[in-house]
Amino acid sequence: MYIPTMQRTKDNQKIYAYDVNSLYASVMINNPYPVGNPTYFEGNILFTSLDPLAVENRPFGFFYCKITAPDNLKHPILQLHHNNRTIAPIGNWEGMYFSEELYNAEKYGYKFEILWGYLFDKDYIFTKYIDDLYHIRLNYSKSDPMNYTAKLLLNSLYGRFGMNDLFPNLEIVDQKRFQLLTNNQGIEIENITQLGSKYLISYNNKNKLIDGDRELNNVNISIAAAITAYARIHMSQFKNNPNLPNLYYTDTDSLYFDGPLPDSMVDPKRLGALKLEGIYEKAIFLAPKVYGLKNTASQQQEIIKIKGLNKEAIKKNKMTLEYLELLLEKDSKLEFEQDKWYKNLDVANILIKNELYTLKATNNKRELIYNNKDILNDTYPYIINNDKIINNEVCFQNQEH
Repeated sequence: MYIPTMQRTKDNQKIYAYDVNSLYASVMINNPYPVGNPTYFEGNILFTSLDPLAVENRPFGFFYCKITAPDNLKHPILQLHHNNRTIAPIGNWEGMYFSEELYNAEKYGYKFEILWGYLFDKDYIFTKYIDDLYHIRLNYSKSDPMNYTAKLLLNSLYGRFGMNDLFPNLEIVDQKRFQLLTNNQGIEIENITQLGSKYLISYNNKNKLIDGDRELNNVNISIAAAITAYARIHMSQFKNNPNLPNLYYTDTDSLYFDGPLPDSMVDPKRLGALKLEGIYEKAIFLAPKVYGLKNTASQQQEIIKIKGLNKEAIKKNKMTLEYLELLLEKDSKLEFEQDKWYKNLDVANILIKNELYTLKATNNKRELIYNNKDILNDTYPYIINNDKIINNEVCFQNQEH
């Protein structure tokens, strides 16, 4: 969330909501991916390249770098995992990044020094797969099972490469087999559930890992990481762009501006292009996946999205845009009750608990800026200095409210 509510800088201002057409599929079909065996190196490999300025010859892989972000960037694009949360800061820090994401960040003023990393060969490995499946989507209506199946295959493939491949074994065993497994020093038991005279047992066979007899599950972390990096690169073109309207909120593949985007960026059928999802007279953005939209011209006048609060609870508590607007006031919060379901395999039951949910504006991603009436009206990126967050109070004093 960059701007929490509409600034009303012009008459009849509205929020335009866009989504990317199959974001992950679009970057999978259009970009090369790491293949072959990685090569470890140390030092700034850019200086040892034959022609570091030639884009096609620049090293390709994953590099651990010292990063310096420009201090005037409104929407930083390089992410950092800091204190159990992911932020996009300015300042300086160290981290591991995909080479193409670093080269893209250079266009926005980032500087980096490579310390060590892994080089890969590269190839276009998804072209035919994506082309065939997207062709199916275009030729079947959204209500057709073929369209939905193709959509699932397009959107879920990349995640398969990033799975943890240490899959446990799951067996229903008798008493004899149970004793054999539990007495084996090479067997690591995860869970045991008694089923009458038998047992459902989940375990890892550590002997297989030692002996090298490990299942091949086609897991490749470098490919999964490159896909998500390419997706962030694709989304970066809509940020810090002086030719576009003000950006209020963005998620993995969605963007909310206070004006329409150029026709060249919008095409509901082209992979990677944007499609207009809606136009809204009023909008409140409080946190990632917490927002409200209002369109008086639509039958569904209000859309309320609150991560962690289910649809039934939103409806039961009669959540409205006016309620969300109350949370723009500093230190304000709302509390709701909702029923949550918990499954327990050990006792084969489902427990329903009534829980309290607290909703408020959060500063997990960016610093919140309040005006002189203690109303939230802007945000500012965190400043990192050698892995420590600097107090932004000086920066806030320079903001016009």
